[in-house]
Amino acid sequence: MDAVLRGKVALVTGVTRKAGIGAAIALELASAGASLFISQFRSYDQNQPWGVTEDEPEQIRENLRAAGADVESLEIDLADPNSARVLMELVRNRFGRVDILVNNAAHSETGGIDQLDAAQLDRHYAVNLRAPALLCVELARHHEKGRPARIINVTSGQGLRPMPSELAYAATKGGLDALTLSMSASLAPLGITINTVDPGATDTGWMSTDFKQSLERDSPMSRVGLPSDLAPLVRFLASDESGWITGQLIRSRGGS
Repeated sequence: MDAVLRGKVALVTGVTRKAGIGAAIALELASAGASLFISQFRSYDQNQPWGVTEDEPEQIRENLRAAGADVESLEIDLADPNSARVLMELVRNRFGRVDILVNNAAHSETGGIDQLDAAQLDRHYAVNLRAPALLCVELARHHEKGRPARIINVTSGQGLRPMPSELAYAATKGGLDALTLSMSASLAPLGITINTVDPGATDTGWMSTDFKQSLERDSPMSRVGLPSDLAPLVRFLASDESGWITGQLIRSRGGS
């Protein structure tokens, strides 16, 4: 692969599980020559059905180093209001700047109309919308005007069909889409582009066999998405070649 990101510094959030989208994105950027600062939060995944082993983040770091990347990482809860400032400061101290920000970390829990309450909304908002927004702000505040930088947000397909069992998730991911469009006008004069990518239903280990088979039956390509399907799109949006693309929601869903 061409080292199109050589000399670039990328911050990718939500890189905890080897089967996750964050790990695939980080490996793609590392293979393209970028230096990596990755964040993880094991406590979230440990409480999910898919789980996470204690050493998975370290295994991911070793895979990135094997790809030739200079890698640093941090365990951090992005629900903390101060997390964006702390994280960005650590990246700048380690690498000097941030050229690429990938807001991949997400909070998701089942919650239909009978379960939705203020606490559930706040848990989703803190990670899915507030943290990405504040990370974007921190990047902009310390950015050298005119130097190209790229922000890529990872969303979901909430704009295509109802998600009645995930109301808080859909609302906050929809907010991230709206933020991308409006923030693009503020960031463009600084030389920063911002786009959102929608990978659709992606097999990262959470799908039941029946659900996966139903998606495969309905898919024009007869399969579900994989983390490796999204990663090349993120690499392109992180590169200098994407400099005329900003404020967009780009779907990578295999036609579904």
